[in-house]
Amino acid sequence: MKRSITRPFARLRSRRIVVVFAVLGPGLIAANAGNDAGGIATYASAGSQFVYRMLFLMVLITVALVVVQEMSARLGAYTGEGLVSLIREQFTLRTAAFAVGCMLLANLGLVVSEFAGIGAAFQLFGVSRYLAIPISAFALWALVVFGSYSWAERFFLLLSLAFLAYPIAAILGNPDWGQVAANTVWPHFEASQAFVLLAVALVGTTITPYMQLYQASAVADRGIGPEQYPHEKVDAIGGAVFANLIAMSIIIATAAAIGGTGKLQSADQAAKALEPVAGSSATALFAIGLLGASALAAAVVPLSTAYGIAEAVGAERSVSRRFSEAPLFLGLFTVLVFGGAAVALLPGNLIQLLLSMQILNGIITPVILVFILVLANRRSLLGDAVNGRRFNVVAIICVTVVGLLAITVVALGVLDRLGVM
Repeated sequence: MKRSITRPFARLRSRRIVVVFAVLGPGLIAANAGNDAGGIATYASAGSQFVYRMLFLMVLITVALVVVQEMSARLGAYTGEGLVSLIREQFTLRTAAFAVGCMLLANLGLVVSEFAGIGAAFQLFGVSRYLAIPISAFALWALVVFGSYSWAERFFLLLSLAFLAYPIAAILGNPDWGQVAANTVWPHFEASQAFVLLAVALVGTTITPYMQLYQASAVADRGIGPEQYPHEKVDAIGGAVFANLIAMSIIIATAAAIGGTGKLQSADQAAKALEPVAGSSATALFAIGLLGASALAAAVVPLSTAYGIAEAVGAERSVSRRFSEAPLFLGLFTVLVFGGAAVALLPGNLIQLLLSMQILNGIITPVILVFILVLANRRSLLGDAVNGRRFNVVAIICVTVVGLLAITVVALGVLDRLGVM
C-alpha cells in the first residue's frame, strides 16, 4: 500500500520539478541584463559619489522592477505575444509608432553604452578604443549574420560571471555595516542635481525597456502558458530580486573602496572595489567581466530589437536568412550595431558616456511602463489575470514615481540651459 501511494507522489513531484526547470530562465536572464556595462558603471558611480545613500532608492527600484517584470511575464504567458505585437494590436497606429520609436531610441542608447563598455574594457588592457570598438562591432555583426551565435553567447555569459565577485568583495571590503543597514531601510537622499541625475540613471539601467521586451517575448516564445505561469512568476520575481542584490553589492563594495571620492572617472576606479577578492588582479578581473557583459548585450539587444520590430510589421525575421530575404530584420540589426559603435567612438570620457546613456534610458522608461500598465489592466487580453486592486496601486505608484523623476531631469536640463541653475 505504501508503494502505491509513494510512487504517484514521487512522479507528481518529478513532474513539478521538470515544469519548474522548463520555465526557469526568462526572468533571471532579463533582470540580469541590467547588470551590464552601463549598470556596473552606474552602480559603481553611486557608491563612489554618494557612498551608501543610494541603497534605500535601490530597494524602491527593486520593488518597481519586480512589479514591471511580473506584468511583462504575465502578458507574454496569457497572450502568447511580445510587447511590440500587443502595442501594435491594442493602440492606434500613431500611438504604437511613438512607442516603437521610444523603444528604438532607448535600445540604441543601450547599444552605445555596451560598445562604450567594450572600449573601456580594452583600454584596461592597453588597447585603444578607436581600434577595439570598430573591430568588435564588425566581429559581433558577422557572428550573428554569418556565424553561430549560440556558442558565443555561452562564452560571453561565462566571462560576465566575473561580476559575481562583487558580493564577496562587499563582505571582504569591511564596509560600515551600521551605515549600510541605516541607508538601506531609511532614506538618506540629497537635494542636489547630481543626486537626481544619478537616481534617474539607476532607474534607467535597472528597469530598462529591453528587459521588458525580452521578458514578454521569451515567455511567449517558450510556449509558457497560463498553466505554467505560477512557476514563471517565481522566475520573474526571483530574477529581479537576485539581479538587484548584485547591484546593491556593487554599490557597497565600491563605497567601501572609494566611497566619497566624487564622480567615477574611469574603469580603473570601478575595478578597485574588487581588490579584496582579486588583489593585484582586480583590474584584469574587472576588464574580463566588463568585456563579456558588454559583448553579450551589444549583440543581444539589437538582435532582440530587430526581432520585435520585424514581428510587429509581419516581416521575415531569422538570423539564418540572407539580406535579400529579411532586409528589415538584418538591416535594423546592422544599423543598431554600427550606429551604436559609431556614437561610442565620439570623443569624451567613456564612463561619463555610460552614465549619460543610462539617464536617457531613465527618461524613456516611463513611456514604456505606461503601455505595460495599460495592457496589464485590459480584460480583453488577460481576462481574470488582470492586475489586482492592491497590485495595481503599487504599480501605478511605481510608474508615477519613475515618471516624475524623468520629468524632473528634463526640467533641470531646461533650467540649466536657461542659466537658472
